Amino acid sequence: MKFLPKNMNKLAAVNSFLLLRITLVILCFILIVVKPNQLNAQSNILNDVSLTNNYHFGYNLPEYQMFNYYTNSYVQSLDFCITKQSFGKDYWQQLFNYPEYGLSFFYSTLGNDEIYGRELAVNYFFKVHFIKKKHFSVYNRTGIGLDYVSEIFNQETNPFNTATGSHLNMHFNLRLGAHFRINQKMGLNTGLSFDHFSNANASEPNLGINYVTTYAGLSYKIGKETVKQKHEIPSHVKNNSFAVFVNFGGKHTRALSSDYFITTSTAFEFKHELLRSFHIGTGIDLFYDASVKKQLNNAEREYRSSYLFQSGIHISQTFSYNKFSITIQEGIYLLLEEKVNNQTMYNRAILQYQAAKMLYIRLAMKSHLHILDYPELGIGIKL
Repeated sequence: MKFLPKNMNKLAAVNSFLLLRITLVILCFILIVVKPNQLNAQSNILNDVSLTNNYHFGYNLPEYQMFNYYTNSYVQSLDFCITKQSFGKDYWQQLFNYPEYGLSFFYSTLGNDEIYGRELAVNYFFKVHFIKKKHFSVYNRTGIGLDYVSEIFNQETNPFNTATGSHLNMHFNLRLGAHFRINQKMGLNTGLSFDHFSNANASEPNLGINYVTTYAGLSYKIGKETVKQKHEIPSHVKNNSFAVFVNFGGKHTRALSSDYFITTSTAFEFKHELLRSFHIGTGIDLFYDASVKKQLNNAEREYRSSYLFQSGIHISQTFSYNKFSITIQEGIYLLLEEKVNNQTMYNRAILQYQAAKMLYIRLAMKSHLHILDYPELGIGIKL
């Protein structure tokens, strides 16, 4: 960690001592205060429920040069999780090796208390086991939620925080971990965690912060474990589908402006179910961005009303779980080009839910590579 100043060890030691004390308090709560005879373990609500406490230690990713100068300590975090184990109520749970889901409550330092502050977050997560044995498992955990950051950019009082422009942000978490079963109730967790937060361009600046940590902790089952159900899995038919989507969003410009601009888009999409849980596709997009006029005028560049619109084609990869899906799109502007930054490519990350047989609801993030452009809420009709 060459980018950390020399005084980081003193600050890291102080933060470590504080966070470890909090960790011990939570672990005592799990192991001593929460006793099976104090809970109604017969309740269906508590069956397959676990409590987990993890301690994280890592560092900010030096994605931008200013992080090299203003990071003066390691990143340290605590998370407390409530997890529910699925037991196979449908064949999708069996296909995904009986995944887990739950809520994670998160507290973290961010490398500099005075400039970046500290973070409180709550995430909903989905956990899939790649390898699952009696006493050992390897898993992926993906979560998304909201966070509160104590310090944000201010031109007078905090001008060096060019990462965060609002107290409220979106928090994304991705983990690769392992679980070791100690006995019927307790287990040990360890692994790597990647975290990102930003405000989805709802306020400027919006670079956000990325950090990577290693973590370790204990889990404790507070209810009974339900016997896993087995289903006869139907054969998969490789279907094709067509859908039309209308999306609405909004954005700030990247000039620290308070103005907020409406964005809309329309997409015509084709998907092929290559596998039951993996689809590929392509589509046509038409975008409207009301901020283009002001950005071009501010830059004293040529503006035409047609520049408010952009069009393109994309390819997509979709991971599906029953009615939920996550899609990654890569697109190229064609015909109506992007004129503000002269981008040639665009991307989307999409979380989608099939609300009815012919109806989809989605949340999408449109970006240009790693630079977020704006979020979208959309509705789609299957043709």
